[in-house]
Amino acid sequence: MSATQNIIDALKNQGANPDLAQLNLIQKLVNLKIYKSFSLSKMFSKQIDCGIYIWGDVGRGKTLITNEYIKQAQDSSIKSFHYIDFMNFIHSELNKNSGSKNPLSKVSKILTKKTSLIFIDEFQVEDVADAMIIGDLLIKIIDSGTKLILTSNAHPDSLYKDGLQRQKFMDSIKFLKERVDIHELNGDIDYRTRNIIQLNNNNDIYSEENITSFIANNFGTDHLNSGEIEINNRRFECKLALNNILWIEFSSFFREPTGSSDYKYISDKFDWIFISNFNYCDDDSIDIIRRFISFIDIAYIQKTKVKFFFNNLDFNNLYQGAKIDILWQRCGSRLSEMQSSKYLKKFD
Repeated sequence: MSATQNIIDALKNQGANPDLAQLNLIQKLVNLKIYKSFSLSKMFSKQIDCGIYIWGDVGRGKTLITNEYIKQAQDSSIKSFHYIDFMNFIHSELNKNSGSKNPLSKVSKILTKKTSLIFIDEFQVEDVADAMIIGDLLIKIIDSGTKLILTSNAHPDSLYKDGLQRQKFMDSIKFLKERVDIHELNGDIDYRTRNIIQLNNNNDIYSEENITSFIANNFGTDHLNSGEIEINNRRFECKLALNNILWIEFSSFFREPTGSSDYKYISDKFDWIFISNFNYCDDDSIDIIRRFISFIDIAYIQKTKVKFFFNNLDFNNLYQGAKIDILWQRCGSRLSEMQSSKYLKKFD
């Protein structure tokens, strides 16, 4: 059986039946020659088959397909990173080599030694320090003979928009565009939304471990330790904050002095917001409910995708007081709609 068919069959077993655009991507990945050549002729020639930059809307299968391709390859010389992992590794190694000459070159050699392919998922440069490092590093990786696969929601030309010293970064991106295949994945199915809709079709109780597993399987990350998120120059507790997903707890996040500007910020920044650990509130905890109502109003208007893990709690009775009952009735109606398949299918 061909490598292409093995990937297709594995995806079908996961409930993902690839469409034409996704089949095209699978074939491109399979055709990518990932062996590492050290011949002098290739080292000093301009290679143009140095990898693939896959971009497109969220949930189209970029990570799903690439992970399956790497799994089927069964090649120990392949290294996979989430972008956050990758930059944490680079900064750590740069610190270790801070007193040496050309520390970035040393880090590149550490990274590419016995490495045929590096996969960086969720590639999205936002920090000026990262921008100045990553551009030069990508050039060094390609020049080493190691291939690259990058996935991103943005075309390379749209990376690091309005960033400081962007032109220097874009010079490196120009080099990248000359060496790798820029492939837009514009498939018809948003697998993440579809899978979350299926979650809404049953009344199971989801533990933290269940939610962790779901996020790892559908968003391709295992960064699930409790952490913090910076919102409007203030820091708040969260379960997870990545490029396109935020996971917060009702019982802690809305207890903090948050407001409409904060809810607008997270609605604009994240593609999905997960909320868990709900508890009933009365007029003694009316501030929590007021904040939650404000969040729902903004998320609804912004058409934000939100997954509520109410478990066995009746969300209609989340507020059990009397002072803002009229406001809560409107909020309850919106909550009901935002959990419906019809609402979520707007994003499918």
